[in-house]
Formats: sequence, C-alpha cells, structure tokens
Amino acid sequence: MTASSCSFPKRELEETKAFCEKHGIRQVIVESEELKIEGFSKNPKNRCYLCKRELFEKMGEISKNAGMNAIAEGSNLDDNGDYRPGLKAVEELGVKSPLRDIGFTKEEIRILSKYLGLPTWDKQSFACLSSRFPYGEEITEGKLNMVDKAEQFLLDMGFHQLRVRIHGNVARIEIDPSEFDRFMDEKIRAKIYEAFRGFGFSYVALDLLGYRTGSMNETLSDRT
Repeated sequence: MTASSCSFPKRELEETKAFCEKHGIRQVIVESEELKIEGFSKNPKNRCYLCKRELFEKMGEISKNAGMNAIAEGSNLDDNGDYRPGLKAVEELGVKSPLRDIGFTKEEIRILSKYLGLPTWDKQSFACLSSRFPYGEEITEGKLNMVDKAEQFLLDMGFHQLRVRIHGNVARIEIDPSEFDRFMDEKIRAKIYEAFRGFGFSYVALDLLGYRTGSMNETLSDRT
C-alpha cells in the first residue's frame, strides 16, 4: 500500500508504481489528504502523529477487508534517535516495524539493498514535504507546491541529498557539505536564485551546517 497526498511529490508515487509494475507486485494507492485532518494545517509538534494515525487507520480497514492480519511499515533503528511522534501511532494501532525490530540501521539497509540489486539502494533519504515547515507555521497546498518545485529543481541540477525548508517567504536550502563548492559557483547560485524567485520565494539562503534529518526539531525544548 502506498500513500498519495499533496505532501508527497508526484515523482515518489511514480517511482513506486514503476517498481511494483516491474516486479509484479500488487499495489494499492491510499489517498491521504492530511490538510483535511483537524489541526494538521496549523502544524503542531505532533503533526506526524495526526497524519500517521489517519493513514494507518485507512490502511487497517483495507487490509482487514482483504483478509490480512498485519500491516508493516519501513522505519529503521536510526528513527529511534530523533523526535518521531508518528511512531506513537504505529504502536497504538499495532502496526509492525520489522526493520526496526531486528535492529537494522539505514546504512545496513542500503548495503543489503545493493547486494539484492534493488535500484533504491542509494536513493536519497526522504520525508514528507510537511516536515519542511517550522512547527506552528501554517501548512498550505500552495506552499507545499513551492517546496516540491524547489527540491525537484535542485535534484534536476544534480544535487543529491537535500532539503528545502520554508520559513515564510524564505527558502533555507540544506545540501551535503561536499556539494557546497559546486553550489557556490556564481552561475549556479544565480540560476537557483532566479528559479526559486519564480516559485514564489522572496529570499534564498544556504544552511551552513548542510543537510541533516529533523533539523526542524532542533527548536523543540519539549518533545513529548
């Protein structure tokens, strides 16, 4: 089962469709419109919980009607080291987390994926586009589209691991520090700036720490 919503780029959905078709896997697309969930668009610190709870409840109904007795999701051991309120919904609804349960880290999953010949072994890490917003800043479909276009533009330019965080009308770009030199080329910077202005951003900034997961959680003093 694959979730589909405005919080996920179309490229992600198309990749899953192509993979399932190639390997003869039956795929069920689950529509999950997070912005319709009460309180979600206000972006509270438990935003991920609200989303995962609604999504896995829908998936639970589908699996029950199909005669299946378990749902598995793909979190791994590294997810235990950050603020992940969505895992509370996983626990509450009895969803299985096989990779996390056996202690697989993200790097180990990549190694085994490469060994098995899976094309996703070196795919960049990804989280839903709603995670690009500071807690408390309203999430809208228009702003999600801005982030989606900005990240797709950087990917098309050849940058690999990245995030575009949105702060009002400011885009804060996180890329791997190994790509800083290329980013700072005058022609590339100018191209990025003009493109981002066209997407609706007034200002464009590069985060000096570079890419890291969960950077929006760095401002949280209480993660319960």
